[in-house]
Amino acid sequence: MTFLGNTNQLCEHRLASWALLHSVMIIFLLYLMETFQHLSSLNGYVIFLLLATISKGSACEPPSSPLCFRQDEDKDVYICEWDFNTTETEVTFDFYFNDSSEIASKYKIGDIKENHIELGEERLIVTLRVDMWVEARAGKSICTSPIRSGILQNTVKYEPPQNINVFWLRNNLSLSWESKYPSLAEVWFRKYQNHEKESWEKVRLMNTTNEAPKQKLLVVNLLKNTAYQVQIRQRSIQAATALWSNWSPVVIVPAEFEKPPLVRSTTTLLNGTQQVNLTWERMPQAAVIRGVTYIVDVTQPCKKKSHNAKQNSYTVYVSYSAANITVIARNAAGLSPPAVVHVPAASAPDLKTCDKTMLDKKLKNKTCLEFYELQDADLIPERVWCLTSKNRTNKRKEINNYSGSTCSVSITDMKNYTRYLYFEHKIHDGKPQTGKMCLYYKKEGVPSKEPQNFLTVSDTHDSADLTWKQISYEHLHGFLTHYKLCTVKINSQSKPPECINISASATKHHLKDLTPATKYNVTLAGVTQTGEGPVAMQSFTTLREKPFNVWISFGLLLGFFLFSIFCTVVLKRIKIKLFPPVPKPVMPDFSLRPPESEDMWERKEEVHEVTLHKLVPEQKPVSEATVLKGEWDDEAGQQVEKDGCCSGESDDESSSLASGDDTLRKADLKNLEQVEIELAMLIYRNGLVFDVKSELL
Repeated sequence: MTFLGNTNQLCEHRLASWALLHSVMIIFLLYLMETFQHLSSLNGYVIFLLLATISKGSACEPPSSPLCFRQDEDKDVYICEWDFNTTETEVTFDFYFNDSSEIASKYKIGDIKENHIELGEERLIVTLRVDMWVEARAGKSICTSPIRSGILQNTVKYEPPQNINVFWLRNNLSLSWESKYPSLAEVWFRKYQNHEKESWEKVRLMNTTNEAPKQKLLVVNLLKNTAYQVQIRQRSIQAATALWSNWSPVVIVPAEFEKPPLVRSTTTLLNGTQQVNLTWERMPQAAVIRGVTYIVDVTQPCKKKSHNAKQNSYTVYVSYSAANITVIARNAAGLSPPAVVHVPAASAPDLKTCDKTMLDKKLKNKTCLEFYELQDADLIPERVWCLTSKNRTNKRKEINNYSGSTCSVSITDMKNYTRYLYFEHKIHDGKPQTGKMCLYYKKEGVPSKEPQNFLTVSDTHDSADLTWKQISYEHLHGFLTHYKLCTVKINSQSKPPECINISASATKHHLKDLTPATKYNVTLAGVTQTGEGPVAMQSFTTLREKPFNVWISFGLLLGFFLFSIFCTVVLKRIKIKLFPPVPKPVMPDFSLRPPESEDMWERKEEVHEVTLHKLVPEQKPVSEATVLKGEWDDEAGQQVEKDGCCSGESDDESSSLASGDDTLRKADLKNLEQVEIELAMLIYRNGLVFDVKSELL
């Protein structure tokens, strides 16, 4: 065992004094031998042996004064220890003590192999003042320690503080260690960063707080985001002679976790199991200087499990029911704030009603039934009911908000008309697995409330729009199969209402084919397998049919007709522009004048002698003018004959007519020649005959 600093300094001083005294005695012995060579008396011989004995016994360094004490006030075993420096391998010690009032008597405990010994109080004098010293034998040398005096019963020296716990309270550091008695403590500390160059800072002496079996003290005004080194020693405040304990081992105090871990999670559904992968960022270096452990707590109604992680990631497996996962970083100075990850219940879009359950069956080991009491469409339970294989007497455990408070109730206490989300969990390959998930009612009934916010809007003369909110789960009292919608005219009460069924998921409907300017009553009710619930009623009146609607329709039709005509004209013009037509020669149509009466055809032919003079015109090609001339001549002749027959005039008159006819013929011939010229002068466009001036004909 080691001694206090002041004791070591005293021992070194005494050893130096003994070495000096030893040298002086040897020199003095040699001088005496020369002086008393001629003496042979008995007194001289005795003096010589005494000096030789003293010189021989002083050849080693003496041990320090022995220190005897108890380690607490209740023990009856005393520890006596001393310090001795030697290079000898075989050293033994003799421990001496005596009553200070009796110089002649002394007590010896010999042949001690180590520099300390434990002695019961029955072997010592503990209530009186005693003198104590140690004699060391190293080889042929014998050394005696200085004498120490004291009352052993009053001397207490505590053990150095062990298993020191540190904990941050804001900027104050709490220190605690195991000890039954309050003490006076001395704390030294320094920053861990560059601690080789940092000097120890001494905190004033403080009394510890006794919270058996631990002692606590609080070091104030430190930096909680900085790592420190700390060492402590203590002494009794009850003993008359209280000795300081040895210094405790140096304790490294990491910085405090000020923030929770920044956790990210991803969830994957794996055949009835949710695989949750957790990752988080590293904590500050000053906080993990002595290492860090992450506590991952998984809480589900059927089971709670804790895991420890050394890395910055962890994978947990939970069932399809909701789970709370907390991640807490832990170091030697305490815990971080918790990071909470909420894993909701796995969504099931095709969630159906339960056809059968295991409530009436004996559950196997590692099987758990779970019921969520639902109050709305979300799968967030108000309360959770669990039935495990351990509750085989039809008992179940109710867990409120995962707080851990539990109570056992009978399975018959399950509420009627309340919707539950039913789970069947089991353990498969060490992982929780959900085998079944469905909606469950212990007993069904009709809805206790009508659809809420039932509104009707009629903006037309033959239709209306209806809207409403779904009935809440707590008022359904069963599985809603559909809504029943009935309409009836108010002024025709003799007719039964017309009713239709609407999907249970619908929240609106459009009524059509209604009668204009008519008042209707509309009722809506939710229907379960048990029956129909209360109805919500509304009235509305359709609008009158406006007459101008017909004119609007007619106007639209007329506009469409005119637009089609316009389009047709435009298209024809475009067609003519792109594909011009081939013009045809103009052939005037000469039709004979029909007789004015049938008697004209019955007249007899009369032959008259007429002298014809042949005209010899220039040679011209036969043309359409010649043909026309012939036809004109024939017609003129017929007209003459007709006139002659009808009038019955004389020959003179006929000759005068003939001369007038010749004049007319000559004029007509000139006109015919002009027509031929005009016919020859046809106008062409793009190589085709396009137009001709036929009006001259």
